[in-house]
Amino acid sequence: MHFVTGAAGFIGYHACRALLERGDSVLGIDNFTPYYDPALKRKRIELLSKYEHFEFLEIDIAERKVVESLFARHRPSRVLHLAAQPGVRYSLVNPYAYIEANIDGFMNVLEGCRHNGCEHLAFASSSSVYGANSHQPFSEHDNVDHPVSLYAATKKANELMAHTYAHLYRLPVTGLRFFTVYGPWGRPDMAIFLFTRDILAGKPIQVFNNGNMIRDFTYIDDIVEGVVRVLDHPAEPDPSWNSDTPDPARSRAPYRVYNIGNSDPVPLMDCIALLEECLGKKAQIDFHPMQPGDVLSTMADVSELERAVGFRPRTSLAEGISRFVAWYKEYYGVTGD
Repeated sequence: MHFVTGAAGFIGYHACRALLERGDSVLGIDNFTPYYDPALKRKRIELLSKYEHFEFLEIDIAERKVVESLFARHRPSRVLHLAAQPGVRYSLVNPYAYIEANIDGFMNVLEGCRHNGCEHLAFASSSSVYGANSHQPFSEHDNVDHPVSLYAATKKANELMAHTYAHLYRLPVTGLRFFTVYGPWGRPDMAIFLFTRDILAGKPIQVFNNGNMIRDFTYIDDIVEGVVRVLDHPAEPDPSWNSDTPDPARSRAPYRVYNIGNSDPVPLMDCIALLEECLGKKAQIDFHPMQPGDVLSTMADVSELERAVGFRPRTSLAEGISRFVAWYKEYYGVTGD
């Protein structure tokens, strides 16, 4: 059995579905945090519950004793840890939520894996860990010691904690740095979702740094393909790792970290133009200054992912936006102009 934490989340839902459709047994875990509309999360679980080999438990991973009992009872073979408090801007408002979910919760998952024979733990990191780095494309071999948001700092902390457990207990652990994920069943706090909602409603969209931003938008199907392939390949030690010139992407311990991004960054204003074309409506734009914690540009180097599992994302932004808009209109019953 596989555990998937954050199963009611955007990536969690799609990852569970991919695992179930190939015949795996999945126990999904989520606590329906109200960070965004819990009704969307519950609908995702409702759809997953139609699969014969899916079980769901409403659990807060920050509750240590509950998580200990769950792992001891089920002893999962592999764990995909996606539960987290997301969002860069929200971390300025409610920082303690990030410590509870992203630090305490991850600690409980690490301990559960350590004590119960887990073969591989794959977990969600984030492109946000690159922080103040400006050299692009971002590479896993780069130092990432300068986060610019608490969210990013907790994700970097997760990578450090994971390496420690890989070193001390030989627990195979892989971190996955996601780059601006979008697509059907997406998060309502993300730009493409927000822009679509407001353009259709005739409301102004909020665009930061006067639109001068670039993002490596990555379609959900590509993310999940990478996630599942990585989950199937437990991290192994690198015997050539050199402590005199330590490579952050690997280790003598069974530890790896991979970018999963489209490697095709797009200016934010070009993304908005694609949305306008798909929706058949012009956006009203309210420009704002750069927000604290944001970065100007992201681009993933995915050569390590491709070498490890033979896959790189390939869905164009135009194709992905078209699929997202079709889902949005169907789900929310949008008809006509």
